[in-house]
Amino acid sequence: MSVAVKICGLNSAEAVEAAVAGGARFVGFVFYPPSPRSLTPEQAAALALGVASGITRVGVFVDPDDAALAEVLAKVPLDLLQFHGGETPERLDAIKRRFRRKVMKAIKVESALDLQGASRYFGVVDWLMFDAKPPRDRRGALPGGNALAFDWELLRRKTWPLPWMLSGGLDVGNLAEAARISRAETLDVSSGVERRPGEKDPAKIRAFLARAKEL
Repeated sequence: MSVAVKICGLNSAEAVEAAVAGGARFVGFVFYPPSPRSLTPEQAAALALGVASGITRVGVFVDPDDAALAEVLAKVPLDLLQFHGGETPERLDAIKRRFRRKVMKAIKVESALDLQGASRYFGVVDWLMFDAKPPRDRRGALPGGNALAFDWELLRRKTWPLPWMLSGGLDVGNLAEAARISRAETLDVSSGVERRPGEKDPAKIRAFLARAKEL
């Protein structure tokens, strides 16, 4: 079975078209202004029109308040809400109850100790994502999308009671190794399919998806 892929940080019609045509199972739209991939609700709504039925539309947020979530959801048909900040299990449970959407929590990983924090979200979230923790000494580092990988061996012998994705530093050259070592069945890519930060390359998107289908 091929590995499922989420193309994240989509912000152009050409990139969305490449993701959909190439067989992406998930497409991600970022709502976090410091990110070069950030969209307004109006921009995301227009792009979401190009997403075929059956593809999960994901909104990426960092510690949003309810007003920010409501503004986005009033205009953008999102299926899954991804949280990349310091959201607690209690906060995510409240969001699920109010907005009636599935949620995913990103766990930022540097060492095996970081994986222990995932258990706090069992029974609350619908998905987990494991991404590289931003270096403390890196100026301008974002909560995610920094083109950084972590030690995939940390996930190799782990089992989780809910679906999960692997993210961080993935590209067409290393996705096969990442899937083999981590045993991930879903991969999330953003910077690895860009020409420069915030500018998706449709050719790279197509190549990444084609390689994932071969696994």
